[in-house]
Amino acid sequence: MSAPHPQPALGSRSARILKVDGLEFKDLNGNGRLDPYEDWRLPVADRIADLTGRMSTADKVALMLITSHYMGASRIIADPEQGLLNTHEKWSDTNFWAAESSSTYRFDPPVLDYAGSAKAITELGLRYLIIRDNPTSYDLATWVNALQELAEGTPLGIPVVMVSNPRNHVSDSKLFGIAEASDKMSQWPGELGLAATGDAGLVEEFGRLAGRQWRSAGITKGYQYMADIVTEPRWSRAGGTFGENPELAAKLIAAVTRGFQGADLGPGSVSMTTKHFPGGGPRDQGHDPHFEHGRFQPYPTEGSLYRYHLPVFRAAIEAGTTSIMPYYATTTNAMSAPQLHGGRAFEEVGFAYDRYLITEVLRGELGFTGYVNSDTGISTGMPWGVESLSRPERFAKAIDAGVNTFAGDGNPQPLLDAVARGLVTTEQLDDNVAYLLDEMFRLGLFENPYVDPDAAQAIAEDREIQALADSAHRRSLVLLRNDQGTLPLRPDGGPPVGLYVEVFTGTDREAEQARIAAEVAAAAGDGIEVVGSLEDATHALAWVRPAMSLLSDKPETELSIALDAETGVDSGRVLELEARVPTILAVSFANPWLLDALAPGAAAVVGTFGVLTDALTDLLTGAVTPSGTLPYTIPASREKVLGKASDIPGADEPSGYAYVDGTGAEYVFGYGRTSF
Repeated sequence: MSAPHPQPALGSRSARILKVDGLEFKDLNGNGRLDPYEDWRLPVADRIADLTGRMSTADKVALMLITSHYMGASRIIADPEQGLLNTHEKWSDTNFWAAESSSTYRFDPPVLDYAGSAKAITELGLRYLIIRDNPTSYDLATWVNALQELAEGTPLGIPVVMVSNPRNHVSDSKLFGIAEASDKMSQWPGELGLAATGDAGLVEEFGRLAGRQWRSAGITKGYQYMADIVTEPRWSRAGGTFGENPELAAKLIAAVTRGFQGADLGPGSVSMTTKHFPGGGPRDQGHDPHFEHGRFQPYPTEGSLYRYHLPVFRAAIEAGTTSIMPYYATTTNAMSAPQLHGGRAFEEVGFAYDRYLITEVLRGELGFTGYVNSDTGISTGMPWGVESLSRPERFAKAIDAGVNTFAGDGNPQPLLDAVARGLVTTEQLDDNVAYLLDEMFRLGLFENPYVDPDAAQAIAEDREIQALADSAHRRSLVLLRNDQGTLPLRPDGGPPVGLYVEVFTGTDREAEQARIAAEVAAAAGDGIEVVGSLEDATHALAWVRPAMSLLSDKPETELSIALDAETGVDSGRVLELEARVPTILAVSFANPWLLDALAPGAAAVVGTFGVLTDALTDLLTGAVTPSGTLPYTIPASREKVLGKASDIPGADEPSGYAYVDGTGAEYVFGYGRTSF
């Protein structure tokens, strides 16, 4: 037998190394002989067939579950430990996302949120673990190695796949299930900031470099990126997207997928999960389907699904994304114009339960051949449209629809019950497990799941990587207005510029103000003095960083994108600054915030999208020339938002939807001044 590739480097802590034909292999099941699934020379399909035949039903079911997992010292755990591996487990009998009045508020039986490391891996057989902590890369790599050692010591030696949400973007908040981590690896602009650069080559390079940092720390699968198009400006998750334009978003989702995965999935790849099929943007009044009151996804415009939302997923598929995640949402046909081919109606269940949408549209029409990964909790907390089904019945219906793996419940019993009752067949289990084993084998985890903590930390701190990220920050800034010639701030031989800095944010405002003012002072250079009071200022910087938290999404409450107290902004104070001195209004656009109240009085307006302070300072001082453009349209008013179709981009709304400033500039997708 000739080897299809050279001898791979093997990593082993408990498995014996077998020598066969002058080559080395891991004896993962400890039987003293080389079995087909241990033979890296064989085609992956042959290895899968052999290993599947050795797995019990319990092994297969456990492999199909993805659950949160925590370090021993995690702040999430009520009684954290000092060691790497935790021994705690948590069962929930209430739903974190549901109101007490909701039919899904109480879990019966309870849901296993997480288990201790040994129980999760050796007893329950779980192998897909979601990282919710934010440690250094050294500590992360050390922890992952310990988990892999546990897995290697089990009867079949099946390795662990460590999963994460995005970790490489500047973020004002770290929210469970969205993006829990930041600032421990290279820090890039937010996804909207990358979109503001319009540069697919840059985004691919970002993916390649960030992927190196992930893989060096032992992370092998990403719950990223969002292929959703921002068509409802009040949706709290707009900040994780590439904006409103399907053509640009398609280029960027393809680029970031190629960057993280490479041309083919292999030992250096991070496997990607593109979300949230068929596109989460068309929200009902902005409400999110994590919540029962936000479960509906309307399509009032005929053809909008195919025109705006599916093309981005097609681009991710063509770039080779490993898996796709459907959203929780459902729709009602009364809320939607004909969308599916032949005018076929939706089933009016959560998208992961819709066989036509998953099997016929995603696989048949879009040609997807990877696996379908449910969003967290579809069988427990967000079972929209199938609330009347038992948990085993929900598993069965989703598997029939085409879902291959389930996130959000670490308890294998409901799926085991579905198998015992004949609701799920052995053939279905084998088909689903094959997708997951294919991923593991191609990632090279069976040969070497271990990483070097020192190397992981060095790559995380690589200054050359951060230098490219720093350049991306500067390219992401959007200059919207400068008609008074306020920028750049230069003394030009005259008296120093006295710049007063005030930050408007919903949390830790005093601490953030002190930090940002110090960072501006450090980056501003000669001739610009950051002053401590408005009385000493010649100019002011009002950096407005509003908050649209997913957790603020409440039933029967209108979501607002106004820059006011509801989003953490003291608008009266901003107007006071503008009345006293020429004021640069910098707005952190996690959403397409309304500018009608604050922008008219500003001397200049800058859009930021998850940016480092020194980058913004460089724009203010003229050290860099503006080049970014808006990734989505800014609405003119609350009334325009209330009248907007939920399923089409702002740029395609009728004339008058977009904000127009005093110079006559229309703040539509793609607008941005490229000179001072």
